Amino acid sequence: MRRKNIKSVLRNKINDWAESIDDQAVKSAALRDSMVCGGAIASMLMGEHINDFDVYFQTRDTALAVARYYVEKFKQNPPPRFLNSDKLCRIDVVPLEDRIKIVVKSQGIAGETGNDNYQYFEQVDNDAASSFVEQVANDATATTEADKGKPKYRPTFLSSNAITLSHQVQLVIRFFGNPEEIHKNYDFVHCMCAWEASTGNLIIPQDAVESMLAKHLVYRGSLYPLCSFIRIRKFIGRGWTIDAGQYVKMAWGLNKLDLSNISVLEDQMVGVDSAYFYQVLEILRKNNAEKVNGTYLMEVIDKVFG
Repeated sequence: MRRKNIKSVLRNKINDWAESIDDQAVKSAALRDSMVCGGAIASMLMGEHINDFDVYFQTRDTALAVARYYVEKFKQNPPPRFLNSDKLCRIDVVPLEDRIKIVVKSQGIAGETGNDNYQYFEQVDNDAASSFVEQVANDATATTEADKGKPKYRPTFLSSNAITLSHQVQLVIRFFGNPEEIHKNYDFVHCMCAWEASTGNLIIPQDAVESMLAKHLVYRGSLYPLCSFIRIRKFIGRGWTIDAGQYVKMAWGLNKLDLSNISVLEDQMVGVDSAYFYQVLEILRKNNAEKVNGTYLMEVIDKVFG
């Protein structure tokens, strides 16, 4: 897809989402500081279906304001299984020095469904671009049976890192800053594209384009090397390739982490955003241990994933 068409799709999507925010201060901040990074831009460049739009924020204040807004929305209209429960009052937004964190005490995640499972490119020619833009626009506003009769862009899933909204929007609150700062935390080079709402600037690095054209994964380092290992399965299923050197780079990053420290292990597993890993962590926490016993961890993983 051509640059101008990608910009048009992203502008329409962000404006449509912002219109659903009924707090004027939060809406203004979101429009000023939001940016789309990651897979949505790569998918459009390569003519593939967009799974969701990952929205980040340039400032800590806006990330915090948006997080608080949607946590309150979630509490005001809770999923049925949260009714008559103390779980809602145990969902908090915690501003830390280097991040914003949503804490769902005793559970880790919260969502509309009972099964809180959470799953975070060939190019089209110019003649096909117009029809593809129309298809993307339709996909971006599509509703499912579960969405009918419910508010648009409502919070459907909360994790410590992100807020998932209906209609294909995910608000990432774990990181904030300009695109360069956000991309320092990214793993694969083809994801390092960005679009800024305030300027309309679309950033498409040359090495990202080369990676997409070859459908070859190139690892650039990440705060979550464990997550990167797990993400590889998704890309291989889509026909991507990866060489042994990229695995070594991820292994090097993992080697520097003390995964026996339960706080480190939790941070790495939260990066995966999978309900199964939250179950693993919940079992480990019941032992009230600061260190993880490797043998016991293997048993827990086999139990949860088996």
